[in-house]
Amino acid sequence: MYLSEQQKTIGKENFAEVIGVSRRDFLTGTLAAGVASGAGLGSLYFGYGRSAGNPVRVGIIGTGDEGSVLIGAHTPDYLQVVAIADIRPYNIFRAFHGDVSSPSALAARPGLLSKYKWKSEDEARKSVKVYGGYEELLADSNVEAVVIALPLHLHAQASIQAMRAGKHVLTEKLMGHSVHECKEMGRVAKETNKLLATGHQRHYSILYDNAVHTIGKAKLLGDLHSIRAQWHRGNLPGNDSWKPAMPGDASLVSKLEGWKKDLEKAKPSDIDALQKKIAQLTAQLLDAAIDPAKFGYTQITLPDGSTRTPLEELIRWRLWNRTGGGLMAELGSHQLDAAGIFVSAMRGDGTKVRPLSVTAVGGRQIFPADREIDDHVYCMFEYPAPGYEEDKNKKIVVTYSSINGNGFGDYGEVVMGTKGTLVLEREQDVMLYKGATKDTRVTVSKAKDGTPTLDTTESGGAGYATGKAAPESGPPSRGYTEEMEHWAWCIRNPSPDNQPRCKPEVAIADAVIALTSNIALAKPEARGRIDFKPEWFDIFNDETPEGVVPDITRDSYKKS
Repeated sequence: MYLSEQQKTIGKENFAEVIGVSRRDFLTGTLAAGVASGAGLGSLYFGYGRSAGNPVRVGIIGTGDEGSVLIGAHTPDYLQVVAIADIRPYNIFRAFHGDVSSPSALAARPGLLSKYKWKSEDEARKSVKVYGGYEELLADSNVEAVVIALPLHLHAQASIQAMRAGKHVLTEKLMGHSVHECKEMGRVAKETNKLLATGHQRHYSILYDNAVHTIGKAKLLGDLHSIRAQWHRGNLPGNDSWKPAMPGDASLVSKLEGWKKDLEKAKPSDIDALQKKIAQLTAQLLDAAIDPAKFGYTQITLPDGSTRTPLEELIRWRLWNRTGGGLMAELGSHQLDAAGIFVSAMRGDGTKVRPLSVTAVGGRQIFPADREIDDHVYCMFEYPAPGYEEDKNKKIVVTYSSINGNGFGDYGEVVMGTKGTLVLEREQDVMLYKGATKDTRVTVSKAKDGTPTLDTTESGGAGYATGKAAPESGPPSRGYTEEMEHWAWCIRNPSPDNQPRCKPEVAIADAVIALTSNIALAKPEARGRIDFKPEWFDIFNDETPEGVVPDITRDSYKKS
């Protein structure tokens, strides 16, 4: 995808205006891969410099699935990875070599060797120190900032220790495991004067930012009244991405032996790929030798009578309430963040609009009692619409479902207003409709007063606009690169005005929404309606939905 001639000639200050008003620019001209990062227009679009100047020396704490995605998405002109920390040999291997389990996995997690053009792990280790426990990395004076992609229950502990060690922090979502932890993180960021960002990448998606312009400035959808969001997955027992194989599983050993035999008779063209797969699987099997109990992981008896070992809690941490936050923290938080962005766009003053209430039901309907989290959740949120203060009927309702067992519809959001409908799918595709019908082709024209308006022509079955990027350009950026670039740029350009878009005051709202929904799901007496309190969203107010008072003097936050 290429920029239009008009976009090439306009100045920086007008760039966002043009792409927001023009349907062609909105749906095609700004969504290409490389527009935000490869061509340097992410910095132009979001208003930060083309480089950090002197790249920020960063340590990656946790190099598993998400940590390796962030390694693949970072830009060396902004961030220089000088250290990594992980207790799993499997994750350390992937951090350097990438995830060779499949072409799509390698594209998402290409590894440090590919990123920096190093020829071998030995060469890479001359520039990147490797630590086990992250406390050792925090003691490294060469590390200026850290990216934290640990299991959710460690976000607050690692972040606070890092900030008190003098490091800036970007932590993966959710901000924290509980609201009191999030408030503690925000308070320590203020105390230490360190930048704390949370990885809700939709704040750095050009696609979503254009949607905000369409809703709030161009007002092409009219008045919002309903948003429908979902994240549906085909996970089933025996094929669950949140329950990966354990290093002692016979299936992994058998696979390794099979690959070794294949290697003996492999064609020369296949040898390199097989050797890499064998090396990665060998590293995965080495996880069996670590002792997660030394790092706080525990053993319990599950409801079905089986035992969950500390190693299983480490590797399958998303399945347990102590270490994870279930579907709402891992998936729902992204889309409730998006819904909040859309609702806030209607207000038009940059204020993050808070929800009024949540109703939630869920359950473990498909999976056996080998986990604690729900595999189906359904939530309904009420948000105040413009005019709510005068008329309490003025509300925007957001419905959300996340299910396992059927991936129909995948994930995305449907934003409905009085004039039109905006559909966003998989953070890649956009469809824009006039009114409630799918059978109208949409164009953007000018009304008599010069403002943009939707115009339509009947078009039968193919009557919608699509935001798919041109084949040669690939999918649009999901915002990972831009969130890290901007965080690094803010570090190098300290100013009260230079703050990450998802700073603590913003990130805590997403945490409150997801974690309060979990309270409604977990406690039968809370089912029905839970009203959100404004105090929960205030970092410096001691009230929390779980009833625990924030305390930044906890022993877990002290240096070990």
